Amino acid sequence: MVRRRVFLTGILGVTVLAIAPGSRVYAATPKTEEDPVALVQRLSDSVLAYLKAHPVTDEPSREALVAFVEENILPYFDMPRMTALAVGPAWRQATPQQRAQLTDEFKKLLLRTYSNAAKAYKDETLEFLPQRGGANDPIVRVAARIVRAGSEPIEVQYVLQNRGDGWRIFDVVIAGVSLVTNYRGSFTAEINRGGIDGLIRVLAEKNAKGETDPVPEPGKGTHG
Repeated sequence: MVRRRVFLTGILGVTVLAIAPGSRVYAATPKTEEDPVALVQRLSDSVLAYLKAHPVTDEPSREALVAFVEENILPYFDMPRMTALAVGPAWRQATPQQRAQLTDEFKKLLLRTYSNAAKAYKDETLEFLPQRGGANDPIVRVAARIVRAGSEPIEVQYVLQNRGDGWRIFDVVIAGVSLVTNYRGSFTAEINRGGIDGLIRVLAEKNAKGETDPVPEPGKGTHG
């Protein structure tokens, strides 16, 4: 459970834009002048403060978290690219409509999985490390580590790209486990069984039932 909380801290540190009591609300529109380190730092600081002030303990509080994330944080994520990486080579054969459906269902699955797992959050913290490369690089990895009392820190990288209108996060890698490619094995298996439409159907059914996926542990891929 502790190791799963570690993965959760790294993910939620950038998948929720939350406001502590007395803080000002950040605009949901990405800031083109904000460098990637400042962006990740701002989001992670905000979510850790939020989780302390507004713990997720039941379904209403989880739904409130999901609603807040959808409105305030998703503009900072490149969901189509995340979905493409999770789907793998088959993405190239998907039609625009199929890509849109896959992206929407994958987004719903991630939101439910990690908002539900927020119930396990305790008091891990993030420390940011000296960065390699510069803000002018096409892809930047923001390095940090998750600190837990009585345990060794665990490394985390937030992977971002700037396509001219601000930085977007498209992957989070914790102790070698990639959020998006962690799904590729199971997605590929579903595509092999039923094609792209089969994968869409499986994701839609899972979302309709309110199901979640296991939160992966560092060093263990739960989706192949």
